[in-house]
Amino acid sequence: MNALQKQYERELALQDIGMDILKNARNELYMNMRFLDVALSSLRFEVSGGIHLIATDGRVLQFHPEMLASLFRKGRERVNHTYLHSIVHCLFGHVWNRKKRDEEYWNLACDIAAEYVIDGLMVRAVYLPKSALRREFYHRLKEEGHVVTAERVYRMLCLMHPTQVYLDGLKREFTVDDHCLWEPEDARKNGMPQRQRWDDIRERMQTEMEAFSKEASDDVKSLTEQVQMENRERYDYKEFLRKFSVLKEEMTVDMDSFDYIFYNYGMNLYGNMPLIEPLETKEMQKVEDFVIVIDTSMSCRGDLVKSFLEQTYAVLSESESFFRKINLHILQCDDRVQEDVKITNRREMEQYLSHFTAKGLGGTDFRPAFAYVEQLLRQQSFQKLRGMIYFTDGYGIFPVKKPTYETAFVFLERDYRDVDVPPWAIKLILEEEEMMPAEVSKDGNWQERRKE
Repeated sequence: MNALQKQYERELALQDIGMDILKNARNELYMNMRFLDVALSSLRFEVSGGIHLIATDGRVLQFHPEMLASLFRKGRERVNHTYLHSIVHCLFGHVWNRKKRDEEYWNLACDIAAEYVIDGLMVRAVYLPKSALRREFYHRLKEEGHVVTAERVYRMLCLMHPTQVYLDGLKREFTVDDHCLWEPEDARKNGMPQRQRWDDIRERMQTEMEAFSKEASDDVKSLTEQVQMENRERYDYKEFLRKFSVLKEEMTVDMDSFDYIFYNYGMNLYGNMPLIEPLETKEMQKVEDFVIVIDTSMSCRGDLVKSFLEQTYAVLSESESFFRKINLHILQCDDRVQEDVKITNRREMEQYLSHFTAKGLGGTDFRPAFAYVEQLLRQQSFQKLRGMIYFTDGYGIFPVKKPTYETAFVFLERDYRDVDVPPWAIKLILEEEEMMPAEVSKDGNWQERRKE
């Protein structure tokens, strides 16, 4: 047998060994965390010599036979840990969620978020000792008080603006798999069916996790929190605000009703007499009478309140949202109404935002704002009040009686727990990142970015 034949047989043997290693890892993970059954069986194994250790695109799990065998010699737990790391990437959409972010920071943020979840599991099959650097970074994350997501780790890295030496240390500590198969931004539509499949897997997984005993749930608390947060319904804030718009005619040319065929026919036939002119009014869905209440209690940060107002104004100020004349009341309220500012046009709104200062900082009671709006209604301050948006942390006293207008409580998500609202109210939970009017760049500066 020549050397080439021996090398070929050795490679085939390594491939078979690699397949067996991954199958055993999958079985061991399943025996310890049975709610992962569908997730673990959703990736088929493929051999690849052009990757570092393992890589996945949500359909296959590619592995480098020699690297995988070398990792196995260091212990089964390391292989289990690595396998689960790639599964976590798929479960939480890291594979399809690059957007327009810095690739180096985003890849590291996804690895840190995945490792944080796995290290929080009280499961011996995936347990690995934590280094001092890892413990120190986890301590920073816990100080934030949020459920750790890749998006929040990414923002934290941007604000930290770490030195290259520290960044390289983090990459050596947290990098586990290869991200070369992840969907690039320009191919994001191609990955939508795969992402939807993994979203369905994650939703089913939450049901099975919640059916476990309390002891089992405590063992996988970090994963449970992440799953609950990811499965929370997502909202398009622009579409949400349209719930409060009214259909009304406005003085503007309705180009949709313009017929160029008849127009040209008339001009050709009579010289300068078009047969049809465009309508001078157009029915449009716009916000007219409206109330925004800002919770200025001590638990609501002033910068986030201002960001919420700026984000709301960015949506309302579009040509398809504001009437030329509006009737918008912005209330600041803690345990009593501290301020009422009436906005009638864009200029007044821009002036208000440029000089905004939070007033109050007392306790939280929602009832005074509702009582004040009822008083405005009795004074006929509104022609037709469409609704109220109440921006708050949720920890306050709700009114018992349903108002005559639609009401929505907007909560800023600081952890995974939702706040119960009365059955007559709409609940909208937004992440802190959604309310920021700018995106953090890699150099730590804030870059202005209007959400589309």
